Amino acid sequence: MQYTAAYASPLGGITLASDGESLCGLWFDGQKYFAATLSGEHEERDLPVFRQTRRWLDRYFGGEVPDFTPPLRLTGSPFRLAVWDRLLKIPYGKVVAYGEIAAALGEESGKWSRAAQAVGGAVGHNPISIIVPCHRVAGSGGSLTGYAGGIDKKRALLALEGVDLRSYFVPKKGTAL
Repeated sequence: MQYTAAYASPLGGITLASDGESLCGLWFDGQKYFAATLSGEHEERDLPVFRQTRRWLDRYFGGEVPDFTPPLRLTGSPFRLAVWDRLLKIPYGKVVAYGEIAAALGEESGKWSRAAQAVGGAVGHNPISIIVPCHRVAGSGGSLTGYAGGIDKKRALLALEGVDLRSYFVPKKGTAL
């Protein structure tokens, strides 16, 4: 059984999902791939993990760097799990390129393609937005692309973290990573 709860962020509604113990989903309401990992059978319930997640989000949206992470349960292919693990290592206020993640994974494993597009797919399907900071990934040359919650939210999250957005741009439709 999975459980859900709501959170009202300054950027819009957020839906949280849990397996009862760990956070397994966090999506901006209506975003691309919304609730993609949520089973058909779920119910709203207040759980300790949701209270922890709300506390984390309150601190984050309050301009603080949260000093804890609620328990997370990410499920996906070994490649996606490796990409999401790399996302968790991106420091607050820093931005890395899809290609950097692909190169690091290729060096570490020796078995995965270094294609930035494959990393982009994994980043885009990240089921725990913000806490697993997919908004901290940009395309080559500073292209702000690939955020399932929308580029406006990506820009707002980066600005909240103090990222100087003057060197970043929103690509025109059809522009690659």
